[in-house]
Amino acid sequence: MLRITLEQWRMFRAVVEYGGFNQASQGIHKSQSSIHNAVGKIESSLDVKLFTIIGRKTVLTAAGEMMLRRANYLLDEAAKVEAIGQTLGEGVETKLRIAVDATFPQQLLYKVLNNTSVQYPLLRIELHESVLTGANELLENALVDIAISGFTNKSSFHEELCHIEFVAVAHPDHELHAIDRAITLEDLKSHRQIVIRDSALQNKQDGGWLGADQRWTVTHLRTSIDMIGNGLGFAWLPKSAINQQLKAGLIKPLNLTHNNTRSAKLHLLFKDGDRLGPAARAFIGELRYQIMQQEQLATE
Repeated sequence: MLRITLEQWRMFRAVVEYGGFNQASQGIHKSQSSIHNAVGKIESSLDVKLFTIIGRKTVLTAAGEMMLRRANYLLDEAAKVEAIGQTLGEGVETKLRIAVDATFPQQLLYKVLNNTSVQYPLLRIELHESVLTGANELLENALVDIAISGFTNKSSFHEELCHIEFVAVAHPDHELHAIDRAITLEDLKSHRQIVIRDSALQNKQDGGWLGADQRWTVTHLRTSIDMIGNGLGFAWLPKSAINQQLKAGLIKPLNLTHNNTRSAKLHLLFKDGDRLGPAARAFIGELRYQIMQQEQLATE
């Protein structure tokens, strides 16, 4: 049988958080005598001194500091237990699986994921970073609940989310930048192109111009960016992923005669909206909102 209640531990922590018994009384709306009694109960039950008075300040003892760490853990775990019970009672899913195309702006994605987790702190998120039709394949095989892809599925709900701008780039010292005129597609053919492999296992797609005689195919967008930064070739890369490198002059746009920038659509896909749980709907709502906010900022 536990001799100390969670409420007594909570009042002990409040004294520390608010800097004294009187301040804690006002902060958690309990009488000062109740808080004194709670702390006294802990001290007498455990035969330990939690606080000492130095001047006008209430200060933790060494034993009190140790007990506070344990009390914090205990109270946090108790809060999680309650949250789990509430989540189960509301029918909220415990896991959300999302496939996101590698070209989707990462900072925007991180904000959406974090805001969703704030609403559902116990939600486990599985993020699959995909390329080309990889997200579609994961959705078709029921390995994810939601997909963000440049391609649509006939059997899935889909809506257009945003446009992604691609820029043809190379390292500033690359031979292509030494050409003192607009660069043609014929010029590109004699230089190495870095392309990213479709992450789907079946029915793979090619993306971007693939006319170069030399071509390196990589699995990850970050690898492609790193290779370009090391002067190993040229590529069309999403501008949102290379903004820092462009500003720092580590990567430079190619002066092409045409198509030096390209635009591609990304779509939101899911199988059945009625089967999506509250957390999935919150993610979608947050996704739409953040994209709308970004578009509004871009037009200002």
